[in-house]
Amino acid sequence: MSEITIALGKGRLESFTLQTFEKSGIEFPDFTEDSRKLIFNDRDHIYQIVLVKASDVPTYVEKGAADIGIVGKDTLEESGADVFEVLDLGFGRCKFAVAGLPGETYDSSSKLTVASKYPKVAKDYYHKKGVSIETIKLNGSVELAPLIGLSDVIVDIVETGKTLKENGLVVLEDISEISARLIVNKASFKTKTDRIHWFIDEMSKAVEQETV
Repeated sequence: MSEITIALGKGRLESFTLQTFEKSGIEFPDFTEDSRKLIFNDRDHIYQIVLVKASDVPTYVEKGAADIGIVGKDTLEESGADVFEVLDLGFGRCKFAVAGLPGETYDSSSKLTVASKYPKVAKDYYHKKGVSIETIKLNGSVELAPLIGLSDVIVDIVETGKTLKENGLVVLEDISEISARLIVNKASFKTKTDRIHWFIDEMSKAVEQETV
């Protein structure tokens, strides 16, 4: 019987995910945060973790290289991957928001310029509002864009709002809540149904324990 492969992104969700696995009775004894290894097996060789770049998790799951993935809702929405989103894991909470300079007004007759690490999310949000925008893809220091006239506003992840405040920006509109999600490959959901359902149930119990 083949193992269930789980794609896990390196970074902020990594340690939270491993803690949730342990609460579900699934342990990876060889896993250490300073290891250079990319593949880890659980004690019973039922599950296998593959460590990948966080932004690649939806691709690994969509293409079937992994059966299951743990990924932030932000990354999932931006990817547009064709996968099943089956569980909100509850950790890594933050939100998507539109931010800009306080008191600024924008001419509704002209195209709004939006800078973001998440151009798809920005386009989808403004499309629903019926607003035409030009997006500028930035990979870092997005807060700079409105300060130097590169964009009118930004669409970004906001956790505490401290970075915005220190740079003289404010949240103008909330878009959506974000947290870690469990996603499943559509074919795997059919061919490995029992084991994947058991995994989802155990993870769901672990999440419920956290909220009690």
